[in-house]
Amino acid sequence: MKNKWKGAPMDYEIKRNCDNVDWQAVSDLLKTVGMAHYPPDIHQKAFEASYSVVFILDSGKLIGMGRAISDGAYQAALYDFAVSPDYQGKGLGRIILSTILADVPNCHVILYAAVGKEGYYETQGFRKMKTGMARFLNAEAMAKKGFTE
Repeated sequence: MKNKWKGAPMDYEIKRNCDNVDWQAVSDLLKTVGMAHYPPDIHQKAFEASYSVVFILDSGKLIGMGRAISDGAYQAALYDFAVSPDYQGKGLGRIILSTILADVPNCHVILYAAVGKEGYYETQGFRKMKTGMARFLNAEAMAKKGFTE
């Protein structure tokens, strides 16, 4: 796919499957943007078990990604939605999000945003939930990060 960034054409690849993914790069990107990250084999297991996956690469380098788990009928949840800081603000998040949402057109979609990033998702049509609940394995750490009360 071709896209223009800051007036210069750049080629990037939108990948819709887990074939030949650099799972260390997945872990590294999540760490770079301050999100939960795990060993590469754990990310591979999670992405391969997902309903929808999107990876964006620039000359083979992972620069953005996201995934959804879903029943394909009426519920979906977004996870591991990240864009490299060097590429943020260039529309890649919208590409990832719209691609995933097109895979779950009749579903309610939930996500939990990184603290401070909620505003971005509001611009994409998401609203804060009043009844959202979570049971995290690392409950104390998640409360310190601001995810729970």
